[in-house]
Order: sequence, then C-alpha cells, then structure tokens
Amino acid sequence: MLEVGTKAPDFTLPDQNGQPVSLSDFRGKKVVLYFYPKDNTPGCTRQACAFAASYEAFQKLDVAVIGISKDSVSSHLKFVQKYNLPFLLLADPDRTAIEAYGVWQEKKLYGKTSMGVVRTTYLIDEQGMIEKVMPKVKPDTNAAEILACLNGEN
Repeated sequence: MLEVGTKAPDFTLPDQNGQPVSLSDFRGKKVVLYFYPKDNTPGCTRQACAFAASYEAFQKLDVAVIGISKDSVSSHLKFVQKYNLPFLLLADPDRTAIEAYGVWQEKKLYGKTSMGVVRTTYLIDEQGMIEKVMPKVKPDTNAAEILACLNGEN
C-alpha cells in the first residue's frame, strides 16, 4: 500500500470504451482513484452506484473519479451501461496499476486464503501526489467519506 506524501505511480490503461487513459492526463486536477475486486458483484455495484449518485458533487469540486479492477474492457462497458455510471472504469487484467498501488494482497474468505484486490481508495492531488489513502473501504460509505474529506470535514 502506498503512503500519503508519495508520488502516485503513473499508468496507462484502457477505459470502458477501449481508449487509453493515463493518470498523468489529470495533472492539475484532484483524482479519486478507487480499486475494487469485480464488476457486477454486490459490494462493487453498491460502491460504483454510490460514486455515481455523488458524481455531480465531485464534478462541482473539479475532481475526477476513476475506478480500476482487473475486469476486461467489455465487462466494464456492460457494467457502465447497466448502472449508468458517469465516470471512467479502467481495465487492468495484467494488474499493472493494481500491483503498483499495492492493492493486490492476500485475502481471507470463509477460512480460505487467496490473492485478490483489496478495496482501496486513493485521493491524488493536482501535482500527482497521494493526499489520502483509504484501505479496506466500505462500499456504501466510500464516496461520502471522500466527499467529506474534500470538503474539509475529515
């Protein structure tokens, strides 16, 4: 997991339309970068829908919202269309950004241990530095917590 005050690793990944998107494209603007395990699963859907419901508030603050998982471009496109998600979802099947940001970790579920994406959100400032790290976030409250932080309430 990366720490506050470190430079956010740049990456270039395809979005839900197959277009390349780089973190450096957003220099000069804050970015909410959230990593999640899988499209169309209950927690990930709730998290994405919470960001979608708060999207206007992020836009008013001139903050970009980007979700990343190891799902494919086509999976992301279906997810975006099904839930009318207004922000970018980036496909990282090779785990380039997922591993660079330290969110590929050992997870335990029902006593079984496996490797997977730990739901984590990073707030990156206008200069590309990590401003806040939120590990193991809750899907339902993540968007609201980030907005509170952006509004100086946290």
